[in-house]
Amino acid sequence: MTSGEVGPSPRFGGAVLTAHALDSIRDRGIPVDAVRAVLAQPDEWWEVRPGRVVCHGIVEWGGKKRLLRVFVDPDPPPGRLVTAYVTSKIEKYRREP
Repeated sequence: MTSGEVGPSPRFGGAVLTAHALDSIRDRGIPVDAVRAVLAQPDEWWEVRPGRVVCHGIVEWGGKKRLLRVFVDPDPPPGRLVTAYVTSKIEKYRREP
């Protein structure tokens, strides 16, 4: 799997949320629905290393646009959520403007 493919992005909406990932998401105050939405239809994605993909989505956070970064191990399907976090550094992490 590589980024930059033409056509629809991969869907990871069925990825399993491990107890560790769920605890991390809750500790960071990120709604699980927001994570699921990004996994189901990421704005952009790419393989960060063999076996690990990052999915991005823009979200409203504290009245401002933020980047939600969701990391998932896609194999074996349906995949496993590793972690997620929100950042204000949209330009730093986005590959597409």
